[in-house]
Amino acid sequence: MRADIQNLFIGIHMLYHAHERDLKISEMQAELERHGYKVADREVKQELERLTEENFLTSHGDGYSITGAGIEEFKEIQKKLKALSKEVLKPVPRRKVDTSA
Repeated sequence: MRADIQNLFIGIHMLYHAHERDLKISEMQAELERHGYKVADREVKQELERLTEENFLTSHGDGYSITGAGIEEFKEIQKKLKALSKEVLKPVPRRKVDTSA
């Protein structure tokens, strides 16, 4: 998977988990690894800091909490993912290959 797409998925995972509870780097790294992502703790910290810079999370000590803007962003992501999943998760018909050339 391309790194930029993986980072988007990681950010979505972080907003989801932050919506449930405060995040810590080590816990988030373990959670992401359970989902099959191979990330170092510095990468997790960078993404948490990026979400903080965008005002979706706020940091306190070694933890991160979701902000009102983060909740609204997550709700918008949910809407888009719902629409996208209806489209991209249905079976794709095989395309016929044009052999007339």
